[in-house]
Amino acid sequence: MPTTIGAHAPGSEPVGSLRYAGAVDEQEAPADDEAGEAQTKRFWSPRRVPSAITAACVFALSGLFLYDVSSVRAGRKAMSWRKTLAEQLATRHLDNVWIILGAIVCALLGLWLLVLALTPGERGVLPMARAGAGGVRAGLDRHAAALVLRDRAMEVAGIRSARVAVGRGRVKVHAASHFRDLADVRRDLDRALDQAVHQLGLAEPPDLRVRVERADKKA
Repeated sequence: MPTTIGAHAPGSEPVGSLRYAGAVDEQEAPADDEAGEAQTKRFWSPRRVPSAITAACVFALSGLFLYDVSSVRAGRKAMSWRKTLAEQLATRHLDNVWIILGAIVCALLGLWLLVLALTPGERGVLPMARAGAGGVRAGLDRHAAALVLRDRAMEVAGIRSARVAVGRGRVKVHAASHFRDLADVRRDLDRALDQAVHQLGLAEPPDLRVRVERADKKA
């Protein structure tokens, strides 16, 4: 369940508005090396929707075929759609357009399921560096991290506006200054954001790229 930490005064150790997500309990705390490696890995998404859709489709198709086969075994006629499907599969050649399209669709669906099964997902959650009691892992939402860094950037004297985009391995900050020398603003902004990124406590601190320009006087 997401937990929100209240904001603190500038310069204090905690960072305000941190939202943790994706906590995972582990039975035993791993060794230091194993724990450090495990903490840097992304969280695995449960992917309930694709699993439910796949299971429902397989269940419906298998149930329909099973019902029709049972009906034929009981002395009834097979459904017309199954007769048509069997006839088409028996008479159409492999170079037929519909056969090729059907094979492509099935291959793409299978590839999509394999990608979902072999990739962790949860791109919006950044792993935290420290594990809690009992080996509980924590992750920081990327949107929450962007809000924290934006608030920290707006505390720098001379900053009029700031846009922050947090990726998996990079943070891009675009700030506009309406007074003070741009070099001084850039220096103070770099220092403030470096400290803020460190206080986020991420397992792999992202690269920080800062761009400062003069604000439009007409805006």
